[in-house]
Amino acid sequence: MPLSDAARALALRCEPRVNELARHMARESFEQLPGYADLPGDVKDLEIAATARHGVRLFLRRVSDPHPGAGGLRLFRERAAQRAEEGVPLHLLLRSHALGVYVLWQALREAAEPGEEGALIELVDLLLQSHHLLLGAVAETYMDERSALEAEQRERRRSLVRGFLDGTLEPVPALLEELGLDGPALVLAVALEPEDGPGGPDGPDGGQPDAPGPVTVRRGMRRIQTVLDQTFGRELLFLFDAGAGHAVVPRDCEPPDDLARRLSRACGAGVRIAAARADSPAAVPEASRTATEILRIARVCGLPPGVHGLDDVLLEFHLSRPGPSGRRIAALLDPVAARPELLRTLRTYLAQQQDRRLTAVLLGLHPNTVDNRLARLAELTGLDLGSPRGTALAIAALLLRDTGQGDEGRGGA
Repeated sequence: MPLSDAARALALRCEPRVNELARHMARESFEQLPGYADLPGDVKDLEIAATARHGVRLFLRRVSDPHPGAGGLRLFRERAAQRAEEGVPLHLLLRSHALGVYVLWQALREAAEPGEEGALIELVDLLLQSHHLLLGAVAETYMDERSALEAEQRERRRSLVRGFLDGTLEPVPALLEELGLDGPALVLAVALEPEDGPGGPDGPDGGQPDAPGPVTVRRGMRRIQTVLDQTFGRELLFLFDAGAGHAVVPRDCEPPDDLARRLSRACGAGVRIAAARADSPAAVPEASRTATEILRIARVCGLPPGVHGLDDVLLEFHLSRPGPSGRRIAALLDPVAARPELLRTLRTYLAQQQDRRLTAVLLGLHPNTVDNRLARLAELTGLDLGSPRGTALAIAALLLRDTGQGDEGRGGA
């Protein structure tokens, strides 16, 4: 609805005061806002004063043209993005705009003469109608810019941590200072442990794990990160992807015995953890690789989810190292590569300390069926599981197949 002639006349009487009002806002009115006094003087005198001046002129322009278009908010958006990049709190930015509106209302009230109360109400209505559009544009731009900056900072930190863990970034003093590392560290490899598929490990679907969705995985890993931070009393270097990750504790310490239980309770799934020590920051990449390998071997060996160290899988770790004999040992199981039920039975049998009855219970089989499968496996492979040497060869063959130390394309069960 167009303004009355009286309202337009009242607004025009404020036009000569535009520069004065802008200076008053930037140097007097806004000074009462917490944190404003800490801003640099040139920001106040140039950028903030210019923005205030633009705001007053934009309002006066709307007095003559109720629909000036969206271009008038462009400067406010640009300034909001600048303030976000500079780290100015959003509440300070919004309160300055709200206070600027109040200063403009005071100027209109002072300019109003007796009998112009109706015109003053019209201008206040216009002022309040446009104010929410301004605040919305400012808040939206600020939040978008902060989100982009935070995402950029997170990705940069992830890149630093990734490079530090895999050894592609040299641990120079500047990097170590930024990461908060200056001495021994404890490296943790962490993985969510999927549940067995329908029918158990020997069920009709082959016992394949149920794969949780990506949202569930991300939520679980974030909860793991939170618990780790709380457990060790500081924000750790943490990097995860697809349900597995690494954390670096910047001191030599022992993980609590109940850490796996805490993590499992937090994310609602089994959690497996491996710990390896690094005597110095330069040793962190090797400790990271060791922890990853401990985690993998513990799973292959059938150890229950929990906290694992090198001593828990010392022999298996040694047996699974690559070497000239690796392909030959892995190939011992080639004759049963197409018999997943035999490989699964062997894996379970070895994980249960060669207890045929417990193996039968876990696989849902009769003990005689377990005996028959193991006899068939021995017949096809030549492995004597009744001898220490045959058992050691079987363990090594499984480990090497699972690490891909055999021929390319040879997979485990």
